[in-house]
Amino acid sequence: MSAGLVCLGLVSPVVAQSQSGPTAQRSAAPTSTVVKTTGGKVRGRSLTGYDAWLGIPYAADPTGADRWTAPRAAAAWTGVRDATGFGDRCAQASGWDPGYERTTLTEDCLSLNVYTPHGTRGGLPVVVWIHGGGFTGGAGQDTDPRKFAQQAGAVVVTVNYRLGALGYLNLPELAKESANGAGNYGLLDQQAALRWVRSNVAGFGGNADDVTIAGQSAGGTSVCAQLASPTAKGLFDRAIIMSGSCALTSVTAARTASEAFVRQIGCAGAAGVLACLRGKSTADIVAAQQKAGVRPSVGGAAFPADPATAVPAGKFNRVPVMLGQVTNERALFTFQNYDYAGKPLTAAQYEALVASSYGADAGKVLAEYPVADYATPGQAWTAVQNDDTATVRRTLMGSLSRYVPTYSYEFAENDTPQFASIYLLQQKSDTARAFPFGATHVDDLGYLWDYLGQTLPYDDDELELSNQMIAYWGTFAATGDPNGPHTPRWPAYGTRTDTMMRLVACDTSPASGAPPAACSAAGTGFAAEHRTAFWEGLGA
Repeated sequence: MSAGLVCLGLVSPVVAQSQSGPTAQRSAAPTSTVVKTTGGKVRGRSLTGYDAWLGIPYAADPTGADRWTAPRAAAAWTGVRDATGFGDRCAQASGWDPGYERTTLTEDCLSLNVYTPHGTRGGLPVVVWIHGGGFTGGAGQDTDPRKFAQQAGAVVVTVNYRLGALGYLNLPELAKESANGAGNYGLLDQQAALRWVRSNVAGFGGNADDVTIAGQSAGGTSVCAQLASPTAKGLFDRAIIMSGSCALTSVTAARTASEAFVRQIGCAGAAGVLACLRGKSTADIVAAQQKAGVRPSVGGAAFPADPATAVPAGKFNRVPVMLGQVTNERALFTFQNYDYAGKPLTAAQYEALVASSYGADAGKVLAEYPVADYATPGQAWTAVQNDDTATVRRTLMGSLSRYVPTYSYEFAENDTPQFASIYLLQQKSDTARAFPFGATHVDDLGYLWDYLGQTLPYDDDELELSNQMIAYWGTFAATGDPNGPHTPRWPAYGTRTDTMMRLVACDTSPASGAPPAACSAAGTGFAAEHRTAFWEGLGA
């Protein structure tokens, strides 16, 4: 194993729970789940080992004239509000995830969910989880953090935020309406949720001065956007970026995409384009964004600079950061875009993709990743995308480490049950069973919490890895450093050492003949594994 990678050792479930800290007292359930918030009282549910308050509105209904406006405070209520059922998901198209078989057409969706372990006397660290889904799908309810909350001794909050065109449409007419700019209503929703947490989480046992924002994929990109947002300053104390980038769309590109959406929905040339758009049905909007999508963009007082340039310049909210990725990130996308569609990539298509993606450097990329070196053209394309992405992420690690404590990792457990949606598909699809996913995008999530109502069939060693990851993530949320008394040392990242944690389950059963010390992963180091020197040299 190279010096650039530290393999994860294993820790028993009992030891992992000891990471929770002195404030996480394990005792009987509380006598009441009624909590007073700034909006009014809410009654949650007391379950085995934890309490949950679901569907609490943190912002007002963003519909009608309030469509494409910054979030406003939710109206207060009298009496005790029932908080035992999830709020509606935000509007989105159907997808392959369980529970998303039908299009969702709800815009009144700005709610959050709070989970607290039993027995706390208060003052627990708080983790606010921002779901992924490409900024077009997903909801806070997808994540079931009960295991994490109990083992880490933390309050966990999951959040809904506006998606698709309803969340990110960027037009000059909208920009004139708000100092915060247009195009980032979903990101502003996240900030509104964080303000709600600051004001209310103490009533649920959390410490308002000990808040970690965490997210994966689009959620990780959201976390980086909040790092660079002046209006998010003071709303969180630590940040976790899982398989996310730090790039927002430019204003020019966002306007071009938004104008295409306006044409697609039939409002181009209207005397009052905003009146036309606000008069369209949710179904029309979701249908139009399928053909003309939009994403978060730079602009306004809230997001004045692209995080991809703000972070290297040190112009961001300086808090400790944990970030990383999975080894085979892009395999999921190759499967989804080609094999799942019944059209695996051909060699000619692979070369065309490289040519369109890398232009003048395409020849160098094809020479470095010749299709003949891979079992299929799809695997060649996955390798190209994996390493390109990994190089960008490693650069981000270096940028962050110059200013704040930074802890980097790679999840490398390749022999794992895949993420819930893939796992269920594999039960009925030969194509999915045969596809070489490895440790791909979203596979690490199941090691922290259950997803989409599914509990995956992890073996004993994978469960040990899960316990240790929860210990690391929970300790980081509590202290800004993942290291605890019963876990292998995780060194801070720096460009000089280029050291990161390699998360992998190891077989330490007596039959294996391997003592715990043999849990080191054979590897060439992150930089060598992902050929970062090659990618850094392109365009030179």
